[in-house]
Amino acid sequence: MQQPRIVENSPFARLARLKLRAPNVAMVLGNSIHLSGVTREQFLQDPFWVAHEMEHIRQFQQYGRLGFLARYLRDWMRHGYFNIPFEVAAREAAERDAHLYAQGKPLPSIAERHPTPKVKL
Repeated sequence: MQQPRIVENSPFARLARLKLRAPNVAMVLGNSIHLSGVTREQFLQDPFWVAHEMEHIRQFQQYGRLGFLARYLRDWMRHGYFNIPFEVAAREAAERDAHLYAQGKPLPSIAERHPTPKVKL
C-alpha cells in the first residue's frame, strides 16, 4: 500500500468536524487523509488513530470511491455514525494494528488517544 497523502486544514474534514461536533477530525477520501483541528504531527503521534484511518483507506481500495461513500452514507442513516460497519471495522483495526504505526514508541494510554465520536446524527 502506498503512503497516503495527508491534507491539513481540509475543508472536507472541517465539514465533517462541524457535523460531528468534534474538536478535530481525520477523514479519508481515496488515498488521502484529510485533517481539521489537528496537525499532521499530532495525528501521526496517535498510532491508534493512524491505524483507524489506514483501515478506511483499505476499505476505499476494496469498494472504490462510489461504493465506499454510498455504503458509508447509507449505513450512517441506518445505524448512526458510531455503528457504521466501516467505523466498527476501523475501530477494530486500530486496536489490532496500532503497534504497526507506533514507530518504536510505547502505545499511548486510552487517556492519550484521540476519542472516537459516539454521536448518533
